[in-house]
Amino acid sequence: MSLVNGLPAHVLLVHFVVVLVPLTALALVVCAIWPKAAQRLGVVLPVLALVTLVSVPLTTNAGEWLEGRVADNALVRRHAELGDGLLPWAGGLFVLAFAVWWAVGRTSASGASDSARRPGTLVRVAATVLSLVVAAGAVVDVYRIGDSGAKAAWHDGYSKTASRGGDGG
Repeated sequence: MSLVNGLPAHVLLVHFVVVLVPLTALALVVCAIWPKAAQRLGVVLPVLALVTLVSVPLTTNAGEWLEGRVADNALVRRHAELGDGLLPWAGGLFVLAFAVWWAVGRTSASGASDSARRPGTLVRVAATVLSLVVAAGAVVDVYRIGDSGAKAAWHDGYSKTASRGGDGG
């Protein structure tokens, strides 16, 4: 995918990533900490994470197409370099979302006794810690990628003074 209605697809697709990664990260953390939320969301959690995971390479590929059609400079190269690092974070969100969904479904379906739940508590704590780490990493990475992209796109693209009348209108 290269152009959508005359605009570079990357410019449009990036909005999905900017919204979906933090949303998926938040949903994952909430579900990992609060199993009742995971039960309520059900399969929505891993499906959301899958859509997020798929959106990342689509956006990256569209960005690579665009990179070949803009002036080569250090800001564009830095943005592209950072963008290539998001897929592992999105993959981690998906794997953990699936694991949390599966574990919560398995626990609620089995109706395990308190003694049988004790090892499950350790797994839940580990999943919660991993979810927090991966969610934070993914959100920080999206921020860094977005910041570098904005700098690459706008570094010489506007005037700091108004061009009409001085009042911005």
